[in-house]
Amino acid sequence: QVQFVESGGGLVQPGESLRLSCAASESISSINFMGWFRQVPGKEERELVASITGGGSTRYTASAKGRFTISRDNAKNTLYLQMNSLVPEDTADYYCDAGVGPWGHGTQDTVPS
Repeated sequence: QVQFVESGGGLVQPGESLRLSCAASESISSINFMGWFRQVPGKEERELVASITGGGSTRYTASAKGRFTISRDNAKNTLYLQMNSLVPEDTADYYCDAGVGPWGHGTQDTVPS
């Protein structure tokens, strides 16, 4: 099973940016769907924020569109999420997933109000 390790989260001020990374334990070249999810503190469900296919097609939630950019580097076995113009509502634990292995530990993003 492919395992993912997320990194890049942190404490930032509103309007600032973060770039999240998700390193896979093996090649992602054959994986079509990959996505970034987030879980808001105190809530059980994880929301799909952005996704990308092997062909490069991307999709975003309404709140992420125009601010977040998902990308993948198959040569580095890594998925990225560039998050700009962050707002307090973006505070969450962020996870990557592709449905091919267990969830990682996530990376925490905090944007104080």
